[in-house]
Amino acid sequence: MAAAIVYSPEAVDHLAALSKADQVRVVDQVERLLADQPTLASRKRKFLRPNSLAQRELRLGDLRVFYDVTTDPASDSETTQARTTVSIKGVGKKVHNELWIGGEKIEL
Repeated sequence: MAAAIVYSPEAVDHLAALSKADQVRVVDQVERLLADQPTLASRKRKFLRPNSLAQRELRLGDLRVFYDVTTDPASDSETTQARTTVSIKGVGKKVHNELWIGGEKIEL
């Protein structure tokens, strides 16, 4: 069962600040990489140290997608699988050693 992907209003604003090509790349890669196994660690997906933004980071070249994963137990008696939700909290761009989200330099 694929995870539900939910973009926060802030993440939608961050996406709007990117070029159209970058927007398409982020949305496509989020669907492809996070829908089936959002908690799997890899070179592109990493668990972050505690911070105020998100628990996890998806690396897409110079773009960064920050997200949290929550799993709710099955609420239906017919459904035995838990429901997983991926909450996209922010989208930014890495320029050299600086992270820019929504036009602001961010320190994680």
